Amino acid sequence: MAQTLEEQASEPLDLQRYVNLARRRHLQFLIPLFVGWVAVFSASWFMHARYTSSTQILVEQPTMPRDYVAPNVTDDLQTRLESTTQQILSRSRLLLIIDKLHLYEKGKEKISPDDKVELMRKDIDVDLVRDSHNDQITAFRVNYSAADPHVAQQVTSELTDLFIHENQKVVQQESQDTTDFISSQLENARATLAAQEAKVREFQSQHEGTLPEQQTSNLAILSGLQQQLQNEQDALNTAKQQRVYLQSLIEQNRSIHGATRTVDGVPTGLAALDQELAKLRAKLADLSSHYTDRYPDVLSVKEQIAKTEKMREDFIAEGKNKGDGSAAHDSTDGSQSGPGMQLQSQLQSNQLETSNREQAISGLKSRINDYQARLNQEPAVEQQLADLNRGYTQSQANYDDLLKKKNQSVMATNLEHVEQGERFTMLDPASLPLKPDFPNRLKFCGIGLGVGLALGVIVAGGFEFLDDRMYSEKDIKKLFDVAVLSEIPEIQLPSDERLAVRRAALGWSVTAVVVVTILAGSAFSFLHG
Repeated sequence: MAQTLEEQASEPLDLQRYVNLARRRHLQFLIPLFVGWVAVFSASWFMHARYTSSTQILVEQPTMPRDYVAPNVTDDLQTRLESTTQQILSRSRLLLIIDKLHLYEKGKEKISPDDKVELMRKDIDVDLVRDSHNDQITAFRVNYSAADPHVAQQVTSELTDLFIHENQKVVQQESQDTTDFISSQLENARATLAAQEAKVREFQSQHEGTLPEQQTSNLAILSGLQQQLQNEQDALNTAKQQRVYLQSLIEQNRSIHGATRTVDGVPTGLAALDQELAKLRAKLADLSSHYTDRYPDVLSVKEQIAKTEKMREDFIAEGKNKGDGSAAHDSTDGSQSGPGMQLQSQLQSNQLETSNREQAISGLKSRINDYQARLNQEPAVEQQLADLNRGYTQSQANYDDLLKKKNQSVMATNLEHVEQGERFTMLDPASLPLKPDFPNRLKFCGIGLGVGLALGVIVAGGFEFLDDRMYSEKDIKKLFDVAVLSEIPEIQLPSDERLAVRRAALGWSVTAVVVVTILAGSAFSFLHG
C-alpha cells in the first residue's frame, strides 16, 4: 500500500484524466452550481432593502485668531461630540423625529415608543474623520438607514440640524457659564479688595504720624524742634543773665540815690557806673578774643554796656536838672526816679520773657518726646502695615487677573453668539441614496457563485466517487497484477456518435446558459443594486 502511494505521488499530473472527468460530470457540476447561485442571488432580492443617507459635517475653527480672542471653552472636541451625540440620541429628541416623520409604523402592529427609539438608535451611525498628520478631528459623518431612501434623507437632514444647533447651543451655554462664573468670582474679589482697602485706610488713620512714609518728615521736624529748643535754651540763659544784671543795677541805683551829693551836684554813684562800664568793657574784650561778634555772650555783654552807658547819661542829666534847690526831692527813694523805673520795667519784661522761654522750652520738649515716640513706633507700624499691604496687593492682583479674564471671556462669549467661534458646518446636504446599502446584491452574487461552485464540486465528486466503472487503460492495469497483452477497441455505432454529439452540445449549451445568466445577474446587481 505504501508502495502504491509512493507511485501515485511520483506520477506526473494527468490532465487528460481531469478533462475526461469534466466531460463526464459537467452537468452534475453545472446544475448544482446554477442552483446554488440562483438560490443565494434570489434570496438577496427577497430581503428588505435598507438605504443609507449620509452627510459630512465640518468642524470649522474660529475665524478670529486665538491671539486676539482666546476661547473660554477648551473641552476636548471628541468628548463634546460624544456628549452632543448622547443628547441628540436621547429619548425625547428621537421621539420628536419619529412622530414628525411617522417612522417605524408597521401597519397595524403596535410598537412601543421605547422600542422605536431603540430601533432608531441602531439605524444611526456617527463616524469621526481625523487628520492623518496630527490625528485631530476635522469632520464627522452622520449616517441613517431606512427602508425608504427619501425617509433616510429626511431623517439625516433632521439629525444634521440637531448636531449643528445643539453644538452651537452647548458651546454658547458653556461660554456663558464660564463668563458668569468669572463674574461671580470677580465680585467676590472686589468685595475682598474693598475690605482690604478699608483696613489699610483705618490703620493709616489710627497711626497718623507714625507711618513709614512720614519718617523723613518726622526726622526733619524733630531736627527743627531740637534746634528751636537749643535756641530757646540759649535765649533763656541770656535772659537769666540779664535778670541778674538788672537786679544788680537796681541795687546799685538804690545805693546811689541814697548817698549824699557833692557841691557840684554830681552824685557820688557816678564813679560806680564808670567802674561797672570798665568791668563790662574788659569782659567784652576778653570774650571778643575767644568768640565772634555773633556769639550770645558777646551780644549780651554789648547789650549790658549799651544799657549802662544810657543809665550813666540819664543819671548825669538828672543831676544837672535838680541842682542844689532840690534837696527835698533828693530825700525820696531812688527807685522811684526815672532810671529806677526804667530798670524795674526792664526787670519785669525780663521776668515775662524768662517765663515765656521756659514755657516754650517745656512745649518743645513735649513735642520732641512726641516725635521721638513716633520714630520709635515706626518699625512696628511698618511691619503691621506691610502685612496689610501684602494682603491688599494679593487681593489687587487677584482682582486685576479676574477682571482681565472676565473681559476676555465676555469677548469669547460674544464671539460665540455671533457664530464666529468653533462651529459645525454642513459640507453637503443629506444624500438621496439610489442603491440600497443592504443587501449588496453584487456581493450576494459573488457569494452565490462561491456557494454554487462548492455545491457543484460536492455533487460531481459524489457521483464520481459512487461510479465503479473504469474509463482508462491505467485503471485496468491497476486492477490486475499481470501485464495486459492486448486491448479490444471501443466500437461506436452511428447512434452512439450522434448521442455523444448531442450530449456535448447540451453540455456547452448548459454551460453557456449558466455563465450568461450569472454574468447578467451580476451586471443587473451592479446597475440596480
